[in-house]
Amino acid sequence: MPTHHEKRFMPYSADEMYNLVSDVASYPKFLPWNSAARIRSRTPRDDGAEVMEADLVISFKVFRERFGSRVILWPAQKKIDTEYLDGPFKYMKSTWSFQDATCGCDVDFFVDFEFRNAILQGIIGVVFNDAMQRVVRAFERRAVELYGRRA
Repeated sequence: MPTHHEKRFMPYSADEMYNLVSDVASYPKFLPWNSAARIRSRTPRDDGAEVMEADLVISFKVFRERFGSRVILWPAQKKIDTEYLDGPFKYMKSTWSFQDATCGCDVDFFVDFEFRNAILQGIIGVVFNDAMQRVVRAFERRAVELYGRRA
């Protein structure tokens, strides 16, 4: 169903952008349609990754849905993988990766999902590209808020 893939240069380090995106508990402060976040658990793994299970509440028009996800944090690789656990989706997965570059970093973002509810799927289908661009812009604004403007 809907997928979105975007690559973008940001004038921040890969560490800064990784830290911003991995701070799931702060999403309600800046992400559109995200009204609540709760971290269920955080478990370090032997391979250097950390597994976080989290609940997010998405509010859009008259819809308010909670969904759970498993977030695999790869700090050494500056990568974040998310997979769906429970809630309103048939499936959902996303990946963020961050690579240092001259004067900043390259950010690669991919998301693929489908809602179980045909009405909600139909609504998001109409506004999907705009919605994904608003989400990406929200992360960009959050970076400026946390780290300041950089040339």
